[in-house]
Amino acid sequence: MRLLSYHSQKFRFEETTPFVWASHRSKEKQWYERDARSASKTALVMSYRKWLNYLNSAEKSSVINGRSRKIHYKFPDGQQMAEEYSMDTGVLQKRGWRKSQQLLGESEWEVEVGEDYRQLGCAGDTEQMSNGDNNFTVKISNTEPILSKRITKKNIEWRIRNLPYPITVYQVIADCTKRAIVVKTTNKKYYKVIKVEELDRCELLPSQANLSTHHQYNTLIITYRKPDLVCEMEAQVLLLLKDIETETDMGELLQGLLKE
Repeated sequence: MRLLSYHSQKFRFEETTPFVWASHRSKEKQWYERDARSASKTALVMSYRKWLNYLNSAEKSSVINGRSRKIHYKFPDGQQMAEEYSMDTGVLQKRGWRKSQQLLGESEWEVEVGEDYRQLGCAGDTEQMSNGDNNFTVKISNTEPILSKRITKKNIEWRIRNLPYPITVYQVIADCTKRAIVVKTTNKKYYKVIKVEELDRCELLPSQANLSTHHQYNTLIITYRKPDLVCEMEAQVLLLLKDIETETDMGELLQGLLKE
């Protein structure tokens, strides 16, 4: 009887042990998945951490002008950046860059978001334009394709004016190799590589699923739906800017009061 009891107990032990191990392995798997999710989330946050650190490193000034807030950045590497945000929506309206000072003077502003007014003139005309400080003088022809970029809460949008071809002619591709959106026409009349700075700052590749196109009034409209990570990055930037001391443009304020 003892021997039978021993074997019976041994049998029961061997029978239940795999279930104990299985339970242990299940917990290990849960811990591993939890740690993997945590590591993944940390990696995603770190993906735009470089951009936040770069903004933090800048000397910043801020002014309210009408319903817009303007931010000016001076970075340690000599670059400058100017931004304009809507006071109503918090959405970025304009962003421009100026590289470090050149030997022959300061470089021109390069527009990342918003209209580049140096490109705009009378339709079908060639016009010479200059700003008040005479920092640039350029000749533009409004028959050439003009690219501009706009930001909304959920999308990034590009408009390419002066493209008269029907929508069937355009091929708009999310090119992961180039880390950009490539626009080309089947008639080989137009080709453009559009960098998506927001994706680069989050270390994301462009996705074809996020792209949509529309054509009207000789303008090709390309819309890219923002990934959640880009929206999160933009929210973090707004939090960073919240604590910057902001001045009010008294000229704009007085004009507004005089109109009332």
